[in-house]
Amino acid sequence: MSDKKPTRSELKRQAILEAAKRAFQEQGVQNTSMDELAALAQVSKRTVYNHFASKEALIMELIGTLWQQATQTPSGAYDSAADLQPQLCALIEAEIAVICSREYIELNRVAFDYFFHRPEALREEMQKFAAYETGIKRWIVAARADDRLRELEVEIASGQIHSLIKGSCFWPQLAQVAPMLNPREQHELAARTAAMFLSHYKK
Repeated sequence: MSDKKPTRSELKRQAILEAAKRAFQEQGVQNTSMDELAALAQVSKRTVYNHFASKEALIMELIGTLWQQATQTPSGAYDSAADLQPQLCALIEAEIAVICSREYIELNRVAFDYFFHRPEALREEMQKFAAYETGIKRWIVAARADDRLRELEVEIASGQIHSLIKGSCFWPQLAQVAPMLNPREQHELAARTAAMFLSHYKK
């Protein structure tokens, strides 16, 4: 059975997103007009606005898509018969692979530059991401329900994992004070993070 073909509207939306990604990274959000985006995507300006009300909506859509790829992968379901360490390590490593990607870092750099003087708008957008039920959150809930983890607050516990990750493979790269992590370093970071988490929460 063949996959469903995207509609004309879906193709235009994707073209707009691809055009925005290129333009924002090359010129910045401030220096990119909606007219330029329409021309790059080969659609009308009205079509751009029909899909995205503003440039802010565009940049957050791009980042949100990558974030969902990192945190909501269908793989990595909790396995009650398996050791906790390799399960959690694999989930963390999947997130790191996206968070460490040049595309994700560069898009976030563009977003933070644009929202620097708009802290309320940035806080509102980041709260939307925080509401996602990530694979790590689901795993923690399942492991806790299976009585293999101590009593915990899921939001706090998952936040601790992300703080450990981003302290090594997001914020330093965003600020351009450290190089991108290679695959071996990504794996080692995932293993250390899983070990630290389980050393405190594992029953």
